[in-house]
Parts: sequence; structure tokens; C-alpha cells
Amino acid sequence: MQTINPTLVPFKTLYTGDKIPVIGLGTFGSDNYDAETIAMAVKTAVKMGYRHIDCASVYGNEKEIGVVLKELMNEGIVTRDELWITSKVWNDKHNAVIESCKQTLADLQLDYLDLYLVHWPFPNFHPPKCDVNTRQDNAVPYIHTHFMHTWSQMENLVETGLVKNIGTSNVTIPKMKLILRDCNIKPALNEMEIHPHFQQPELYQFMKDNGVEVIGYSPIGSPGRPERDKTPKDTVDMEDPVIMAIAERLGVHPAVVCLKWAVQRGQITIPFSVKTDKMYNNLKGITEVPLTEEDMLAISKIDKHCRLIKGQVFLWKGAKSWEDLWDLNGEITTL
Repeated sequence: MQTINPTLVPFKTLYTGDKIPVIGLGTFGSDNYDAETIAMAVKTAVKMGYRHIDCASVYGNEKEIGVVLKELMNEGIVTRDELWITSKVWNDKHNAVIESCKQTLADLQLDYLDLYLVHWPFPNFHPPKCDVNTRQDNAVPYIHTHFMHTWSQMENLVETGLVKNIGTSNVTIPKMKLILRDCNIKPALNEMEIHPHFQQPELYQFMKDNGVEVIGYSPIGSPGRPERDKTPKDTVDMEDPVIMAIAERLGVHPAVVCLKWAVQRGQITIPFSVKTDKMYNNLKGITEVPLTEEDMLAISKIDKHCRLIKGQVFLWKGAKSWEDLWDLNGEITTL
């Protein structure tokens, strides 16, 4: 198996002083791959040179990933302090964050997490592999006092040493303004959808200006996303003429161009794959032959504002559309 020296992978230094590799392996593939397949991809990735793994309890594979992490450490392939492991508290555990984190640690066979995120800012959840029309009967919009109760539990995880850094995911500018105003421990990172056709420049810059680093999910346009997240108006990043022309010039897959752009722009990227060649090319791609300034400028101009992970299944009674989740008018949507 081809490998990449992990020291070639750049990192971001957080306000806490911790350093996170700019590329990680995403592990959300539960709609398409079983847990053992994804766990084996993690084992392959770490042997290949990945040192950052992005997990979540709702993905349903942390126990299997824990087995391979233990094997990798027992075999001397990697030590715990060489790895960056992220997980997330799922929406139905907003009132049981500490319990959820302890379960994740048990499943992953770890003593601490490098990063723990609140997966969504709503307590609304959905069953696995549901369709786009699924709704939870008691779903609610964002309620700031409820979220801060969740956040205080996140802060407790840092204070007790179970987690080194805490962060948010899928929050908007108005939500983050309130969180920053009222928190005791500031979010170190925010995970959000970012790819060339959905660049979110205002939200991205807001996070950066406030010292919150950005992790971009769906970095190549999430071709394997659940069917519930697909609509006829969705665009395909990897088929964009600008992306394809750069890929042809460099002799790489269009996905690699998307990842190069992500890292050079300044975000952390977490592509998912279970295929060894793709994992290798993704890792190799961000360590060599950077995009030119002209490439970066050209990609900045192809933003189509095309959100792929719309979140319809988290809507509450009375919500007009998935856009209500994202505060498009700059104000938090309420009942």
C-alpha cells in the first residue's frame, strides 16, 4: 500500500493551542456501507498516513472504529497522541451530553476526544435511512436557552478532561453570535457544508474573524449523500468546467482539485471514502502541487449557493421550508 508521510500534512493551530490536521477521513457512510467496511477504511487510512478521523455517534460505526483504533495502537502503527479524533453528540442527547460522550469514548476505546461537536443546533432527530418527508412530532426550532444548557454540558467535558476541544456544527451567524456572547468556553471549531458550489463566504469569514476554525464537510459535493438530500436543482461540483479543466491540467481527479481548493482557502476538509486509491489520492493531493492564484480566483467565481445537505427531516410543525433551518434573512427562525 502506498503511504504519505503524516508530517507532510499541514495543520491548523486552534486558539487552545492544539493542532488539527487539515485533512481527515469522514466516516458518515452508513446509508451506503456497513460499519465494518467503514472501520476497515479507517484502519487503511491511518496506515496510509491519515491522522485525523471525523466520527459521530449517529453514524452507527464508532464501536467498530474503536476496535481498529485499538489494533492500530497495539500494533505500534500509531500512538494516541498522534491521532486527532472528533465525535459529535446527536440531537436526541442534548440533555445527556456527558452520558453520550462517555458512551462514544467507550465505543472508540479512548480516554479522551480531541474534539466533540454539537452535531446540530436542534434537538430534532430522525430514524436511520428515513425519507425526506419524515418529521419528529415534537420537533422545535432553535431555542437559545436550551442550546446553552447543552453547551454547558460540553464545557463540563473540557473541565473534566474527557474532551480537549468543543465546537459546533451546522450553526448560522445569528446563532453563533448568541453562543459566543453567552459561552464560558468558546467553540474552537465549527463544522459546516463547504464545497466549490457552496462556499458560504460570509459564514466562513465570520467564524475566522471570531477565532473559530472551520471544518468543511461534503467537500467534493457529497455524491454519496442520502437520497433524502437530493433534489433536481442540485449541481455537481466535480462536473464544473472550471474544476474539470484544472484537474485535466494537473492530471488529477476533479475531487482532488476540490480538496486542494479547500485547504488552500483555509478550511479543514474531511472527505469520505472507503476506496484505497481515492483515500490515497486525496491525501497525496493536498501535500503537493498547489493550485495557482488564478485557479483559486476561478474557483471563487463558481459558487452556485447550492446547499446539498438541506436538513428537511429536522423541520418542526409550522416551518415553511428547509430554509427556515438556516436563518437566511439574518434572524433566527422561531415558531
